[in-house]
Amino acid sequence: MSVQHRIVHAADAESRLDRWFRRHFPQLTQGALQKMLRTGQIRVDGRRAEASTRLERGQEIRIPPLPEGPAPEAPARERMASEEDARDLERMILYRDEHVIALNKPHGLPVQGGPNIRKHLDGMLDVLRFGHDERPRLVHRLDRDTSGVLLLARGAFAANRLASAFRGRDAQKTYWALVVGQPQIQGGRIDMPLAKQGGPRGERIVPAEGKDGAYAITEFNTIDVARRHATWLELKPLTGRTHQLRVHCAAALACPILGDGKYGGQQAHLEGMSHALHLHARAISVPHPDGGSLEVTAPLPRHMTESFSTLGFEVPRTHAARRTP
Repeated sequence: MSVQHRIVHAADAESRLDRWFRRHFPQLTQGALQKMLRTGQIRVDGRRAEASTRLERGQEIRIPPLPEGPAPEAPARERMASEEDARDLERMILYRDEHVIALNKPHGLPVQGGPNIRKHLDGMLDVLRFGHDERPRLVHRLDRDTSGVLLLARGAFAANRLASAFRGRDAQKTYWALVVGQPQIQGGRIDMPLAKQGGPRGERIVPAEGKDGAYAITEFNTIDVARRHATWLELKPLTGRTHQLRVHCAAALACPILGDGKYGGQQAHLEGMSHALHLHARAISVPHPDGGSLEVTAPLPRHMTESFSTLGFEVPRTHAARRTP
């Protein structure tokens, strides 16, 4: 096998480099990967990289000749889901056709594996084949603590079309968030560059200035305000940076998302209310791989429904999915 060069697509943006290799070259062992990184054989945009390097859409990865052979067999816990897991996954389905599956991902379920993560959605997707030869593929991601609409592609054709839609920003995503406090203005656009920052408690995303940060833009609108100084916001990210909505709410609006202690500290909690993150991917609209458009909305998770009820918000409990020509 000769040297390859691959471009990072939207579905892989913000992935760690080692996880990208595990996804695309599962036959490569961790030891071999570390050696290639250490000796500079693997490069990102022509520069040396580490296993923990976070990828960005459009970057070019240099891949040296790799050993051939079958992929190592995945551990049983990642190859198969329990019967209970299978039932839970099927209950998550909001929409399904020959090309796309839309799920309502629950709060707390990781989308992909990582250190100390034994159970994740990507490891259980064989359950959702429904007779197809290929397992469904992830085309975008949600944070572990974010709930809501997550799209899966049923095969390479659909994956390429959906990834292109996300890469070209033809996919429109709408989030609902419950934030602590009330923004000074009811709506507008947040244009705040973001950067990654390491630390003793792990990586954080922070506001950045100048060329050091990646541009990040979010549109927001106030839906309702509660007497207890909490606000129901509609958020529409125009870019897809890691923790973008969480940092924009906490830093730009000075109103952290309820339950987001990572970016809001103690200010992000209200007495007597759940400490879980109150951020939900409410809806997505995307060109359907086979033509037309697909629109899917997801109902709120229980902890958000309870909090909204406590604050006196009238929340629609229904969801919808439709494909239009």
